[in-house]
Amino acid sequence: MAEHTHDDEDAPGQARPTPLGIYDRPQTEGITNIEIIAIGLSVFWLLASGLFFLLMPSGDGSAAPGSMSFVMVMLSVFMPVGMIWVAATAARSSRVMREESQRLQTAIDAIRHAYIAQNHAAGAGSDAASITRKLDEIAAAARKTETVLATFTSRREPEGAPQNARIAPAPHPVDDQPVLALGTPSEDIAPPLATADFIRALNFPETSEDEAGFSALRRALRDRPAAQLIQAAQDVLTLLSQDGIYMDDLQPDRARTEVWRQFARGVRGRPVASLGGIRDRSSLALTAGRMKQDPIFRDAAHHFLRRFDKTFVAFEDGASDADISALAETRTARAFMLLGRVAGTFD
Repeated sequence: MAEHTHDDEDAPGQARPTPLGIYDRPQTEGITNIEIIAIGLSVFWLLASGLFFLLMPSGDGSAAPGSMSFVMVMLSVFMPVGMIWVAATAARSSRVMREESQRLQTAIDAIRHAYIAQNHAAGAGSDAASITRKLDEIAAAARKTETVLATFTSRREPEGAPQNARIAPAPHPVDDQPVLALGTPSEDIAPPLATADFIRALNFPETSEDEAGFSALRRALRDRPAAQLIQAAQDVLTLLSQDGIYMDDLQPDRARTEVWRQFARGVRGRPVASLGGIRDRSSLALTAGRMKQDPIFRDAAHHFLRRFDKTFVAFEDGASDADISALAETRTARAFMLLGRVAGTFD
């Protein structure tokens, strides 16, 4: 676990290890402040007791050197000194224990940071790069599609007409209402979004060569409700990928089509609890922690849940059971299951 750093003073090809706290040798100190204080107190006590017994008036001299009085004198002189050194030893041991505890905590922190960095490096390697590149390509395609949609006019070019032909101005309506200067909105003249394209777009393109996926995504972005849901889903998928949570790694339990229809009709709580079929504990824990700590992620998640709820209500009205089952397998639906369970939608 030890890291290595090269130093200019080291021999070429050699590496000097950087210790991680617990591998540090404890610094050996000769005499510390504790010993100095203990020595001072001992000397003071010996001098004071010696002066006391020297200046004390002698008795009749009948007491022998080995009598009880001699023992009491020795105890009164040397027992306090012993207690002083017992206290000094205890204080030094306490300080050593604190230093060892700090070194151990430093080692634990270093090991934890190294473990987290290793997991991020392993989990966010090629997969993270490919997912990030995929999302960037999706965003670029979305911007390109929005630019194309902005160039639409209120009339289509007739088939076979040259591209640079000038279009004659449209006649005034019979009811003499003024024609809008910017023309009819593109979503009013666009054909209805096919259910297959909507479901395919919610799953996002598989790779940069997935032409069918990008075609479905471009068609879905022309529909305003679908475009709003796709943008909200892209935002939360990008934020979840920052924590190493990818929808392809999740294997949710499939809910019955009747449960999805109940959800579309406004049923909440335990009757639709099977929709939260995500059982990955690490993904749930990471998402719940991000939801509590990151206000940007929390706002994006709630916005996505509202858009999915509103869009799915309109989708369910004319969708078959097969369509609902196909939508439940998309990456957007899996993100809804994960975020809905963390947000308590199915409680």
